[in-house]
Amino acid sequence: MPLFTDLASRAGSAAQSLWEASGQLIQPSLRLGVTGLARSGKTVFTTALVHHLTRGTNLPAFRASAEGRIRRAYLAHQPDDAVPRFPFEEHMAALTQDRRWPQSTSRISELRVDIEYERKAGWRPGPAALALDIVDYPGEWLLDLALLDAGYAEWSRQTIDASRKPARAAIAGRWHEILKTLDPAGAPDEVLASRASDTFKDYLLALRSGAEAVATTPPGRFLMPGDLAGSPALTFAPLDLPNRQPIPPGSFAALMERRFEAYKTHVVRPFFRDHFQRIDRQIVLVDVLAAIDAGPAALAELEEALDQVLMAFRTGRNTLLSRLFSPRADRVLFAATKADHIHHTDHDRLDAVLRLLVNRASRRTEAAGARVGTVALASMRATRETSVREGRETLRAVAGIPEAGERVGSEIFDGETEAAIFPGELPETAEAIFQGAIEPGSFRFPRFRPPRLPVDAAGRMAKMPHIRLDRALEFLLGDRFA
Repeated sequence: MPLFTDLASRAGSAAQSLWEASGQLIQPSLRLGVTGLARSGKTVFTTALVHHLTRGTNLPAFRASAEGRIRRAYLAHQPDDAVPRFPFEEHMAALTQDRRWPQSTSRISELRVDIEYERKAGWRPGPAALALDIVDYPGEWLLDLALLDAGYAEWSRQTIDASRKPARAAIAGRWHEILKTLDPAGAPDEVLASRASDTFKDYLLALRSGAEAVATTPPGRFLMPGDLAGSPALTFAPLDLPNRQPIPPGSFAALMERRFEAYKTHVVRPFFRDHFQRIDRQIVLVDVLAAIDAGPAALAELEEALDQVLMAFRTGRNTLLSRLFSPRADRVLFAATKADHIHHTDHDRLDAVLRLLVNRASRRTEAAGARVGTVALASMRATRETSVREGRETLRAVAGIPEAGERVGSEIFDGETEAAIFPGELPETAEAIFQGAIEPGSFRFPRFRPPRLPVDAAGRMAKMPHIRLDRALEFLLGDRFA
């Protein structure tokens, strides 16, 4: 039955891909996946991208824009009626009117932007159009794809081993106590299953809230269950299983294994089939600064998470046959966000840290024919650059309005007063950061409010300031406007 189901799924995917490929002849389109690890600014990126395209912002590093070939871009009806619409207008109001960062979304959403442009002079100059479908989804869902090739016993061992590392052992303490009381060979018990699942979810939540928030331990849907809350497919946990021994039928471990497989069948595979494998280009947003400030252990966790991210992508050049039977993203961009929290002289150093984090995995991916890029950016710049005096030394600083309750040293901010802050400086070499050159907690990264955008005499609000958003667009989309 699983084989038949898999073959049927592949046949359905091929039929869908054939339909989409034929549609490209009528209306060329590109599906851009936008995701991010915890607190990386995914929602702000998508909002800023749509804002600049539809407002006709001059984006110097985005060549089609710099050359004046983008005639107009506008919101259109999205092609997938069963997918929630990305609430662009709501997020714009939060950023520009309320001056607050929008709430992170916990589900997939989509938005279509139709772009009319002029092709470059060549063998087919003239007007053309591209439908840009932006698919916004939680990064936790992306890391869940690693479960597709894992069995329950393997996943249990890996998850428990990781939880026993020194940096995680204290966080996992309560779950470990419950784990000791569970007998994998015992009889199935719904009360014990719920108890084990709940304490495991508490552990995952603590990981996400702590210094390791930059990394993610699946199952990701445990922290954002939606309409699956309380279902058996979300009520399981790892068990301490004997090595290389089969799981006894009818046992407590067999119950957990069945639910683990149900999670893959009803949660992970539909996401892969219906959304992920249809993505043409992908951006992954990462809060690298938080990992740097947390220390080498957090950076190692982030490197492992990013390696899993690239392993998840079916990357490589798309041909007609590959689009029909094995679609894959042919460009993946990793973006270190919140570049506005540091001086511009450190932007290239931040990019270098990110390149080092993805270096091993990106070589493997590029060998398969895909392009992997990195950039340090701020989707919406919340600071300006300035300098501060500290004794006889002048330090390069950033100035903005920290959110109410943010603290730097002994100072607590009220959410209305601007402050000039020296965040710290990154070392000249990225390798030095991995060797502990920065003491954990030594950076000053308060959360700044979105900037106040001036309004002109006609009542038109100024465009959002950004850092290197245009470079990201050129890497992701530039070749489609040639």
